[in-house]
Amino acid sequence: TVECEGTTVSELLEALESSCPGIKGRLCDDQGALRRFVNFYVNNEDIRFLQGIETPLTDGDEVSIIPAIVGGWLVISAISLLL
Repeated sequence: TVECEGTTVSELLEALESSCPGIKGRLCDDQGALRRFVNFYVNNEDIRFLQGIETPLTDGDEVSIIPAIVGGWLVISAISLLL
């Protein structure tokens, strides 16, 4: 669990990048769009069905970043961010 601040998922990613340099490059492409194989959830709601990377956040929201899993056996740990 990592605590960061931001009023949108986009701002949260910038704050996360400040705390964990290089992570944004793993989560976003060169244009800043979220990579297809990474799923973001705000309070268990997929941001693809909300406002995408501009989904607003409020104090206490939980953002989960979960890599997509395709085939095989793989252990993945999710990054959970609390505002």
